[in-house]
Amino acid sequence: MFLTRECLLRYLRAAKWDSSAAFTRLMSTLLWRREYAPHALPPEHVSPENETGKQWILGYDLNARPCLSLNPARQNTNPSDRQIQHLVFMLERAIDLMPPGQESLALKIDFAGASSGKTPSLSTGKQVLNILQNHYPERLGKAINLSLPWYVSAFYKLITPFVDPLTREKLVFPARMKDDEEAEIINYIPKEHLEKEVGGSCNFEYRHGVYWGALVELSTVWERSYFIKRFKLVE
Repeated sequence: MFLTRECLLRYLRAAKWDSSAAFTRLMSTLLWRREYAPHALPPEHVSPENETGKQWILGYDLNARPCLSLNPARQNTNPSDRQIQHLVFMLERAIDLMPPGQESLALKIDFAGASSGKTPSLSTGKQVLNILQNHYPERLGKAINLSLPWYVSAFYKLITPFVDPLTREKLVFPARMKDDEEAEIINYIPKEHLEKEVGGSCNFEYRHGVYWGALVELSTVWERSYFIKRFKLVE
């Protein structure tokens, strides 16, 4: 179920409590959801996009937000509509896994090992921003960017004019750990919910054949359990 009391409040907050503007934005999203059907994207359709583990949901940040990790170095496909659908699919799964009372997620983007050829194009970046800002308002709690190479910094500068000022404030750029120093990222995500490669203590290895099916099943169970409790449904 999409159109809940919490949903209405998110759109009102995003529109700075202008009810007319919030209504317009919400109607636009309802039309988009009817045509794009993000809640009904088949897992098997977007599964090839994630065979190398370029995205995964792992753990929660210090504010109990589910963490969606993006790993550009693991990019395995050419630009296409399915790439965008894959990101939307993962956003929907992260929302499914939000605990009661939580409405936002943490986005962690690790650019380590990524080449310039794997950076999204400006048009793709604008398309993703449009979806995030217009159809998932108030869903981004923090965007944690790691190991930015110069060309990604340039990319951010190109898309900055298209980023809402409130969204811009949620972007953070913690330094990676050096030698025995603690990684700055633990100021946002606890060690036990963080991969060892970025300064955590979680020994996580992505295996698509195991992870993908488990993610689909877990998000379905959590979503159903949440709405049974939320609306006191009976079997």
